[in-house]
Amino acid sequence: MIEGWEWDETLFEGTAAHYARGRLPYAPGLVPKLADVLGPDGTGRLIDVGCGPGTLTLPLSRLFDEVVGVDPDPGMLEEAARRAAATGAGKTRWVGIRAEDLPADLGTFTAAVFAQSFHWTDRDLVAATVYDMLRPGGALVHVSDLKGERLDTEGLSCPVAPYPAIGELIRKYLGPVRRAGRGVLVNGTPGGEAAMFLRAGFLGPERYVVPGGQALERGEDDVVAWVFSMSSSAPGLFGPRLAAFEADLRGLLRAASPTGRFSERGPSTEVFVWRKPSASIPADLPDRL
Repeated sequence: MIEGWEWDETLFEGTAAHYARGRLPYAPGLVPKLADVLGPDGTGRLIDVGCGPGTLTLPLSRLFDEVVGVDPDPGMLEEAARRAAATGAGKTRWVGIRAEDLPADLGTFTAAVFAQSFHWTDRDLVAATVYDMLRPGGALVHVSDLKGERLDTEGLSCPVAPYPAIGELIRKYLGPVRRAGRGVLVNGTPGGEAAMFLRAGFLGPERYVVPGGQALERGEDDVVAWVFSMSSSAPGLFGPRLAAFEADLRGLLRAASPTGRFSERGPSTEVFVWRKPSASIPADLPDRL
Protein backbone atom coordinates (compact mmCIF):
# COMPACT_ATOMS: atom_id res chain seq x y z
CA MET A 1 0.00 0.00 0.00
CA ILE A 2 0.98 3.67 -0.33
CA GLU A 3 3.31 4.62 2.50
CA GLY A 4 1.52 6.59 5.21
CA TRP A 5 -1.91 6.30 3.56
CA GLU A 6 -4.84 3.92 3.97
CA TRP A 7 -7.66 3.47 1.49
CA ASP A 8 -11.15 4.54 2.53
CA GLU A 9 -14.47 4.52 0.73
CA THR A 10 -14.56 8.30 0.26
CA LEU A 11 -11.55 8.33 -2.09
CA PHE A 12 -13.60 9.14 -5.21
CA GLU A 13 -16.88 9.99 -3.52
CA GLY A 14 -18.82 12.55 -5.55
CA THR A 15 -16.47 12.49 -8.54
CA ALA A 16 -18.34 10.09 -10.83
CA ALA A 17 -20.75 12.69 -12.20
CA HIS A 18 -17.79 14.82 -13.30
CA TYR A 19 -15.49 12.08 -14.57
CA ALA A 20 -16.65 11.49 -18.13
CA ARG A 21 -16.94 15.20 -18.86
CA GLY A 22 -13.85 16.42 -17.07
CA ARG A 23 -11.13 13.85 -17.68
CA LEU A 24 -9.02 14.19 -20.79
CA PRO A 25 -9.44 11.27 -23.20
CA TYR A 26 -6.85 8.61 -23.76
CA ALA A 27 -4.95 8.83 -27.04
CA PRO A 28 -7.36 8.18 -29.92
CA GLY A 29 -5.44 5.12 -31.14
CA LEU A 30 -5.52 3.31 -27.80
CA VAL A 31 -8.35 0.84 -28.45
CA PRO A 32 -7.05 -0.14 -31.93
CA LYS A 33 -3.59 -0.63 -30.42
CA LEU A 34 -4.98 -2.88 -27.67
CA ALA A 35 -6.97 -4.80 -30.26
CA ASP A 36 -3.75 -5.35 -32.20
CA VAL A 37 -1.70 -6.28 -29.15
CA LEU A 38 -4.23 -8.57 -27.50
CA GLY A 39 -5.57 -10.06 -30.73
CA PRO A 40 -9.12 -10.58 -29.44
CA ASP A 41 -11.62 -12.17 -31.78
CA GLY A 42 -14.84 -11.24 -30.01
CA THR A 43 -14.53 -14.13 -27.60
CA GLY A 44 -12.90 -14.38 -24.20
CA ARG A 45 -13.41 -12.27 -21.09
CA LEU A 46 -11.87 -8.99 -19.91
CA ILE A 47 -11.79 -7.62 -16.37
CA ASP A 48 -11.19 -3.89 -15.85
CA VAL A 49 -9.98 -3.37 -12.27
CA GLY A 50 -10.76 0.09 -10.94
CA CYS A 51 -12.99 0.70 -13.95
CA GLY A 52 -14.45 4.02 -12.79
CA PRO A 53 -17.37 5.06 -15.02
CA GLY A 54 -16.34 2.58 -17.72
CA THR A 55 -13.96 4.94 -19.53
CA LEU A 56 -11.99 2.08 -21.06
CA THR A 57 -14.32 -0.81 -20.25
CA LEU A 58 -17.02 0.32 -22.66
CA PRO A 59 -14.91 0.85 -25.81
CA LEU A 60 -13.17 -2.49 -25.16
CA SER A 61 -16.46 -4.35 -24.74
CA ARG A 62 -16.81 -4.96 -28.49
CA LEU A 63 -13.56 -6.94 -28.48
CA PHE A 64 -14.63 -9.59 -25.97
CA ASP A 65 -17.49 -11.95 -25.27
CA GLU A 66 -17.89 -10.39 -21.82
CA VAL A 67 -16.31 -7.52 -19.91
CA VAL A 68 -16.46 -7.12 -16.14
CA GLY A 69 -15.86 -3.74 -14.53
CA VAL A 70 -14.78 -3.78 -10.88
CA ASP A 71 -14.79 -0.66 -8.71
CA PRO A 72 -15.50 0.01 -5.01
CA ASP A 73 -17.28 3.33 -5.62
CA PRO A 74 -21.07 2.93 -6.11
CA GLY A 75 -21.33 6.25 -7.95
CA MET A 76 -18.76 5.13 -10.49
CA LEU A 77 -20.61 1.89 -11.19
CA GLU A 78 -23.95 3.68 -11.50
CA GLU A 79 -22.42 6.03 -14.05
CA ALA A 80 -20.81 3.11 -15.88
CA ALA A 81 -24.12 1.25 -16.09
CA ARG A 82 -25.91 4.40 -17.26
CA ARG A 83 -23.34 4.99 -19.99
CA ALA A 84 -23.44 1.33 -21.04
CA ALA A 85 -27.21 1.55 -21.47
CA ALA A 86 -26.98 4.86 -23.33
CA THR A 87 -24.41 3.58 -25.79
CA GLY A 88 -25.94 0.15 -26.25
CA ALA A 89 -22.83 -1.59 -24.99
CA GLY A 90 -23.75 -5.18 -24.30
CA LYS A 91 -21.89 -7.94 -22.54
CA THR A 92 -21.00 -5.68 -19.61
CA ARG A 93 -21.17 -6.51 -15.92
CA TRP A 94 -20.40 -4.18 -13.00
CA VAL A 95 -19.18 -5.46 -9.62
CA GLY A 96 -18.86 -3.25 -6.55
CA ILE A 97 -15.78 -4.56 -4.76
CA ARG A 98 -12.20 -3.51 -4.09
CA ALA A 99 -9.39 -5.10 -6.05
CA GLU A 100 -8.24 -6.71 -2.80
CA ASP A 101 -11.55 -8.64 -2.68
CA LEU A 102 -10.80 -10.49 -5.90
CA PRO A 103 -11.23 -13.18 -7.20
CA ALA A 104 -14.78 -12.96 -5.79
CA ASP A 105 -15.90 -16.00 -7.79
CA LEU A 106 -15.70 -14.05 -11.03
CA GLY A 107 -14.01 -16.85 -12.92
CA THR A 108 -11.06 -16.72 -15.30
CA PHE A 109 -10.20 -14.06 -17.86
CA THR A 110 -8.32 -13.61 -21.10
CA ALA A 111 -7.11 -10.13 -20.15
CA ALA A 112 -7.08 -7.75 -17.21
CA VAL A 113 -6.78 -3.97 -17.46
CA PHE A 114 -5.63 -1.44 -14.87
CA ALA A 115 -6.18 2.05 -16.26
CA GLN A 116 -4.55 4.48 -13.82
CA SER A 117 -5.87 2.45 -10.91
CA PHE A 118 -3.20 -0.06 -9.84
CA HIS A 119 -1.39 2.43 -7.57
CA TRP A 120 -4.45 2.65 -5.28
CA THR A 121 -4.28 -1.07 -4.44
CA ASP A 122 -2.29 -3.44 -2.26
CA ARG A 123 -0.17 -4.02 -5.32
CA ASP A 124 1.68 -7.26 -4.52
CA LEU A 125 -1.53 -8.92 -3.36
CA VAL A 126 -3.56 -7.74 -6.33
CA ALA A 127 -0.89 -8.61 -8.91
CA ALA A 128 -0.67 -12.17 -7.56
CA THR A 129 -4.46 -12.54 -7.44
CA VAL A 130 -4.97 -11.30 -10.99
CA TYR A 131 -2.20 -13.59 -12.20
CA ASP A 132 -4.18 -16.54 -10.85
CA MET A 133 -7.39 -15.25 -12.48
CA LEU A 134 -5.86 -15.12 -15.96
CA ARG A 135 -5.87 -18.06 -18.32
CA PRO A 136 -2.47 -19.35 -19.49
CA GLY A 137 -1.16 -16.88 -22.03
CA GLY A 138 -3.46 -14.16 -20.69
CA ALA A 139 -2.40 -10.53 -20.52
CA LEU A 140 -2.36 -7.88 -17.82
CA VAL A 141 -2.49 -4.40 -19.37
CA HIS A 142 -1.32 -1.38 -17.38
CA VAL A 143 -2.47 1.92 -18.92
CA SER A 144 -1.57 5.50 -17.97
CA ASP A 145 -0.92 8.91 -19.44
CA LEU A 146 2.68 9.23 -20.63
CA LYS A 147 4.63 10.74 -17.75
CA GLY A 148 6.91 13.71 -18.33
CA GLU A 149 5.49 14.51 -21.76
CA ARG A 150 5.84 18.13 -22.92
CA LEU A 151 2.99 19.06 -25.25
CA ASP A 152 3.30 21.96 -27.66
CA THR A 153 0.62 24.64 -27.23
CA GLU A 154 1.46 26.52 -30.43
CA GLY A 155 -1.43 27.00 -32.82
CA LEU A 156 -4.21 26.34 -30.32
CA SER A 157 -7.36 28.37 -30.85
CA CYS A 158 -7.95 29.33 -27.20
CA PRO A 159 -5.90 29.89 -24.03
CA VAL A 160 -4.67 26.91 -22.06
CA ALA A 161 -6.46 26.38 -18.74
CA PRO A 162 -4.43 27.92 -15.88
CA TYR A 163 -3.53 24.61 -14.24
CA PRO A 164 -0.77 25.96 -11.94
CA ALA A 165 -3.15 28.60 -10.59
CA ILE A 166 -5.88 25.97 -10.15
CA GLY A 167 -3.44 23.89 -8.11
CA GLU A 168 -2.65 26.88 -5.91
CA LEU A 169 -6.36 27.50 -5.34
CA ILE A 170 -6.92 23.87 -4.33
CA ARG A 171 -4.03 24.07 -1.86
CA LYS A 172 -5.46 27.32 -0.45
CA TYR A 173 -8.68 25.48 0.42
CA LEU A 174 -7.42 21.99 1.24
CA GLY A 175 -3.88 22.50 2.50
CA PRO A 176 -0.42 22.02 1.01
CA VAL A 177 -0.37 18.19 1.04
CA ARG A 178 -2.36 16.29 -1.57
CA ARG A 179 -5.63 14.94 -0.18
CA ALA A 180 -6.86 11.40 -0.88
CA GLY A 181 -10.10 10.39 0.82
CA ARG A 182 -9.77 10.92 4.56
CA GLY A 183 -5.97 10.77 4.30
CA VAL A 184 -3.15 12.58 2.55
CA LEU A 185 -0.41 11.53 0.13
CA VAL A 186 2.75 12.98 1.60
CA ASN A 187 4.93 11.35 -1.07
CA GLY A 188 2.37 11.18 -3.88
CA THR A 189 1.34 7.93 -5.54
CA PRO A 190 3.99 5.23 -6.02
CA GLY A 191 5.57 3.80 -9.15
CA GLY A 192 7.75 0.74 -9.60
CA GLU A 193 4.92 -1.53 -10.71
CA ALA A 194 7.29 -3.75 -12.68
CA ALA A 195 8.69 -5.32 -9.51
CA MET A 196 5.21 -6.40 -8.39
CA PHE A 197 4.30 -7.92 -11.74
CA LEU A 198 7.58 -9.80 -11.95
CA ARG A 199 7.18 -11.14 -8.41
CA ALA A 200 3.71 -12.36 -9.35
CA GLY A 201 5.19 -14.41 -12.21
CA PHE A 202 4.36 -12.29 -15.25
CA LEU A 203 6.64 -12.13 -18.29
CA GLY A 204 7.51 -8.87 -20.00
CA PRO A 205 6.75 -6.14 -20.31
CA GLU A 206 5.93 -5.09 -23.83
CA ARG A 207 5.84 -1.30 -23.88
CA TYR A 208 3.79 0.80 -26.30
CA VAL A 209 3.31 4.54 -26.56
CA VAL A 210 0.11 5.59 -28.33
CA PRO A 211 0.62 9.18 -29.51
CA GLY A 212 -1.70 11.95 -28.43
CA GLY A 213 -1.21 15.60 -29.29
CA GLN A 214 -4.66 16.15 -30.78
CA ALA A 215 -6.10 19.63 -30.22
CA LEU A 216 -8.93 19.62 -27.68
CA GLU A 217 -11.28 22.51 -27.00
CA ARG A 218 -12.99 22.63 -23.63
CA GLY A 219 -15.42 24.94 -21.92
CA GLU A 220 -15.37 26.37 -18.41
CA ASP A 221 -17.75 23.64 -17.19
CA ASP A 222 -15.42 20.96 -18.58
CA VAL A 223 -12.44 22.33 -16.63
CA VAL A 224 -14.55 22.60 -13.45
CA ALA A 225 -15.60 18.97 -14.00
CA TRP A 226 -11.92 18.02 -14.37
CA VAL A 227 -11.15 19.53 -10.97
CA PHE A 228 -14.06 17.74 -9.30
CA SER A 229 -13.19 14.43 -10.98
CA MET A 230 -9.85 14.23 -9.13
CA SER A 231 -9.46 12.36 -5.84
CA SER A 232 -7.31 15.25 -4.62
CA SER A 233 -10.11 17.78 -5.16
CA ALA A 234 -13.25 15.64 -4.86
CA PRO A 235 -16.34 17.72 -4.01
CA GLY A 236 -16.75 16.19 -0.55
CA LEU A 237 -13.31 17.37 0.56
CA PHE A 238 -14.46 20.99 0.56
CA GLY A 239 -17.37 20.49 2.96
CA PRO A 240 -19.34 23.72 3.53
CA ARG A 241 -16.76 25.67 1.50
CA LEU A 242 -17.60 23.88 -1.76
CA ALA A 243 -19.72 26.71 -3.19
CA ALA A 244 -17.07 29.30 -2.31
CA PHE A 245 -14.34 27.19 -3.91
CA GLU A 246 -16.33 26.73 -7.11
CA ALA A 247 -17.04 30.46 -7.29
CA ASP A 248 -13.33 31.24 -6.90
CA LEU A 249 -12.45 28.56 -9.47
CA ARG A 250 -14.86 29.96 -12.04
CA GLY A 251 -13.56 33.48 -11.39
CA LEU A 252 -10.03 32.24 -12.02
CA LEU A 253 -11.09 30.58 -15.28
CA ARG A 254 -12.97 33.63 -16.54
CA ALA A 255 -9.95 35.82 -15.85
CA ALA A 256 -7.83 33.43 -17.93
CA SER A 257 -10.34 33.24 -20.80
CA PRO A 258 -13.24 35.73 -20.93
CA THR A 259 -14.90 33.61 -23.62
CA GLY A 260 -14.97 30.61 -21.27
CA ARG A 261 -13.16 28.46 -23.84
CA PHE A 262 -9.83 26.68 -23.41
CA SER A 263 -7.59 24.59 -25.65
CA GLU A 264 -4.94 21.98 -24.96
CA ARG A 265 -3.43 18.91 -26.54
CA GLY A 266 -4.42 15.43 -25.53
CA PRO A 267 -1.78 13.38 -23.73
CA SER A 268 -0.10 10.33 -25.19
CA THR A 269 -0.94 7.02 -23.55
CA GLU A 270 1.65 4.57 -22.23
CA VAL A 271 0.79 0.88 -22.19
CA PHE A 272 2.68 -1.97 -20.54
CA VAL A 273 1.54 -5.50 -21.37
CA TRP A 274 2.52 -8.35 -19.06
CA ARG A 275 1.85 -11.96 -20.03
CA LYS A 276 1.03 -15.00 -17.99
CA PRO A 277 3.29 -17.78 -19.32
CA SER A 278 2.00 -20.39 -21.68
CA ALA A 279 3.76 -22.93 -23.88
CA SER A 280 3.46 -20.59 -26.87
CA ILE A 281 4.91 -17.43 -25.26
CA PRO A 282 8.68 -16.89 -25.18
CA ALA A 283 10.37 -15.72 -22.02
CA ASP A 284 12.10 -12.75 -23.72
CA LEU A 285 9.25 -10.59 -24.99
CA PRO A 286 10.51 -7.43 -26.74
CA ASP A 287 10.32 -3.87 -25.50
CA ARG A 288 8.45 -2.08 -28.26
CA LEU A 289 8.01 1.67 -28.69
